[in-house]
Amino acid sequence: MAVLPLRTLPDPRLRLKAKRVRTVDASILKLIDDMIDTMHHVQGVGLAAPQVGKSLRIAVIHVPEQEILVLINPEVVRKSGEVLLGEACLSVPGYRGQVKRATSVTVKALNRQGKEVRVKGTELLGQALQHEMDHLEGKLYIDLLERPDRLEKIELSDDTSDGQERG
Repeated sequence: MAVLPLRTLPDPRLRLKAKRVRTVDASILKLIDDMIDTMHHVQGVGLAAPQVGKSLRIAVIHVPEQEILVLINPEVVRKSGEVLLGEACLSVPGYRGQVKRATSVTVKALNRQGKEVRVKGTELLGQALQHEMDHLEGKLYIDLLERPDRLEKIELSDDTSDGQERG
């Protein structure tokens, strides 16, 4: 397993719609393991394959005190409610802003065994699911800013406990 280099703006690969995974094989499982290692190394809540330069529809999420989620070819099947949340991103280091997100989201995807799963998320998990799904569509949270003029510069630190989504 390895820690992969993160892609940051203005890397054009972050703006491409990721391709579906056709087969969950050994190379995909290795990429997933490397993505998990990378996510933990940078203290992220989630990570999408485009953030490590792979244009594939894969995301990993690890919300504190929950199991690591592996999502292959995820699709949103239901959203409800709306909330304004503070958000940051590993691919846009040093900034945060306010974006509208659904209060609840349900996603269907394949897990690492290739079996279909459904995940319903609220709070941080719901935010992370939506954030990572955006990455797979070539979108970043800065595209969704409620007020682009309010993008805040933040100091980078090792502390990611402020509840801000980083993926």
